[in-house]
Amino acid sequence: MKSSAIKSIKPIDFQWQTSDPFLFCAYHNDFYPEGNDDLGPNASLEGRNIGMDFEIKDGWRMYHGDRVPGFPVHPHRGFETVTIVQQGLVDHADSMGAAGRYGGGDVQWMTAGGGVQHSEMFPLVNRDRANTLELFQVWLNLPAQNKMVEPHFSMFWASDIPQKAFVDEAGNKTTVDVIAGVLEETQALQPPPDSWAGNPDNHVAIWTIVMSAGARWQLPKAAAGLNRTLYLYQGSSLNVDGVDIAPMHSIELQSDADAVLQNANEECRLLLLQGRPINQPVEQYGPFVMNTRNEIMQAMKDYQETEFGGWPWPNRDQVHTGKRRFARHADGKIEEAE
Repeated sequence: MKSSAIKSIKPIDFQWQTSDPFLFCAYHNDFYPEGNDDLGPNASLEGRNIGMDFEIKDGWRMYHGDRVPGFPVHPHRGFETVTIVQQGLVDHADSMGAAGRYGGGDVQWMTAGGGVQHSEMFPLVNRDRANTLELFQVWLNLPAQNKMVEPHFSMFWASDIPQKAFVDEAGNKTTVDVIAGVLEETQALQPPPDSWAGNPDNHVAIWTIVMSAGARWQLPKAAAGLNRTLYLYQGSSLNVDGVDIAPMHSIELQSDADAVLQNANEECRLLLLQGRPINQPVEQYGPFVMNTRNEIMQAMKDYQETEFGGWPWPNRDQVHTGKRRFARHADGKIEEAE
């Protein structure tokens, strides 16, 4: 009889617990109302702690925004952000001069490296209907030798992200978007040049998984010695290797063992994070992630003195006009989504 690949099961909160090489994952799911002329909510902000609105009121939050929901300009050093937008839009701007509007399955991957400032705002472009936002932001650590590399901005459009579909004997479907890593013969797009994910020996995988009602799928084993976690964030129940899992739970798995997933009677959605641990000390102070306390102190000093290149945009909560999805890279190159 096959032994279970499950190592542990834990409930998940707003900031999902992750394992090395990941630092954390935030899941945002906000049901915003119609937008106004400023791309903010066409609703009263009374009763909200503007600038620090993280409590769900009426189904949505302003976060650090006071006009448009989101996260006005703030610094990072020493790691990467991978932002996966399932619904809604994000307006990005940064100190490299890069910018973008992305959503509907698009992914933005930014290497902060030696230091970058960026803003991430959630423009409510629909003025005649609700604006739902659903996204993940995953923080992926950098090893010591890459913590001070040049910042890098990448955009992965939804239409370009490789997808692998599986159909079980009953005709039920499981679909996997391969954002990082490889699934059978399906290889993800190239990650940024200095990413821990760039070395295939590190077996970094970031997958979003959708299982139809009743679907059965065998998650294939990977290499030994990896940290591998599944997050069940939507659905009624999922059976993993004979164990029933309730939604909003994480399942830590043995990386070199197959795991059989049997979905219940409604569609479920999962996120998989996997990778070889960096196995280095982590010293974190807010948006700075280094290896030692002295490096954190230096990061704060550098930011105070240089602002990591300054802020080239007119607003700290920069939003973009129009509805098109686009990316402007630091070299001035502009892409538009199909």
